[in-house]
Amino acid sequence: MAQTRLVIADDESLIRMNLKETLVGLGYLVVGEAGDGVSAITLARQLQPDLVVMDIKMPKLDGIQAAEVLTQERIAPVLLLTAYSDRELVDRARDAGVVAYLVKPFREADLLPAIEIAMARFAELRTLDKQLGDAQEAMETRKIVERAKGILMETQGLTEAEAFRRIQQLSMNTRKAMKEIAQAITIANQLEK
Repeated sequence: MAQTRLVIADDESLIRMNLKETLVGLGYLVVGEAGDGVSAITLARQLQPDLVVMDIKMPKLDGIQAAEVLTQERIAPVLLLTAYSDRELVDRARDAGVVAYLVKPFREADLLPAIEIAMARFAELRTLDKQLGDAQEAMETRKIVERAKGILMETQGLTEAEAFRRIQQLSMNTRKAMKEIAQAITIANQLEK
């Protein structure tokens, strides 16, 4: 089984070093380290880690702002590991899409479940994104096929079932998706007008 790849970001090098040692001791592979939010984003984009563990208070871009970018781009889940637990920061982190939030000082035993849960939640999010994309694609295909069926029914006097069968047959004969055939029928119809 492949090791879980992590990027860590904290503006204090001593904390980064201790965190890395702890994570490696837990069996994780730290593939990159950053001292600010901008560098954390750049590293995550390049390295595509399984998780980014970062502090909130960092120069250039704080951890919450960096987490928002990483979440929106679906690069990696973010676990915030910080000394700050005030409500405003927790709310900002939640709104930014942070999947886990641990307050320092933490116990090593708290880290493993937080990492594993964060990665599981992110995997669920990716699955939902894919399902939503698939559903939107299916809906778009259906709309285009319906439009093409209507054109065939009107221009060639076919029944709905015959029009669908014609599109299906053209799809099989040309080895093109039904959506492509339907688009071609729609375009050809527009050109004839």
